[in-house]
Amino acid sequence: MIFMVHGACGYMGTEMIKQIRHHFPDAEIVPVDSCQTCADVYHAPSEYRGRVDCIVDFSHHSATKKLTDYAVAVQAPLVIATTGQTPEERTMIAYAAQSIPVFFASNFSIGVAVLLRIAKEAVKAFPDADIEIVEAHHNHKVDVPSGTALTLAKAIQSVRENAKLNIGRHENGKREKNEIGIHSLRMGNIAGVHEIHICTPTQTLTLKHEAHDRALFAEGAIEAIKFLIGQPAGLYDMEKMYTIKEEKR
Repeated sequence: MIFMVHGACGYMGTEMIKQIRHHFPDAEIVPVDSCQTCADVYHAPSEYRGRVDCIVDFSHHSATKKLTDYAVAVQAPLVIATTGQTPEERTMIAYAAQSIPVFFASNFSIGVAVLLRIAKEAVKAFPDADIEIVEAHHNHKVDVPSGTALTLAKAIQSVRENAKLNIGRHENGKREKNEIGIHSLRMGNIAGVHEIHICTPTQTLTLKHEAHDRALFAEGAIEAIKFLIGQPAGLYDMEKMYTIKEEKR
């Protein structure tokens, strides 16, 4: 097996290489990173001319076009583990998925995948509750709110009709009934915390997932790789992966 790791010099790229070596001892790794100070890496996917069995991206969403173009050209499955994509970049990903299998998720944590399912059931049980999402990450994270917080909010919207998002509530104004508030904290070296508060006048249910180490996202990417190789062209995420696995049991 030959794996291309895009963003190989970063924290997550380095961890991804460790995980691949652990789970696929005989694999060959093609490291790619645009950082010009990194040695022994390709600086663009197109610089590598050999076969690729799967591409994993832990770089930056701005690399979406060159990465999807390359993956389609070489017909390799693509795992995208970055967030913050623009609408145009999401369109590029969807277009690539017409030709190759693409795994694109806002969060590669198995725990978050479980949280998504629980959140939808909990919200259905409290149809009139106020809902607030609070997420916290390290002080180097760029996108606000986190992709995971948006994914959680959209999952809740799928079971709550007319719900609308209020991202970063500010100034004066009464909370609206069908509002889903999203609040972002950026501090220290927090790997990632997501809380969903479901509150009625008489009780509050809080659902929480906390990442202790960002290495868990590389572990989730390994599960995505194992699943994606051999799948037909299409767009996949954590929920779809587990749904397909359950159907096969």
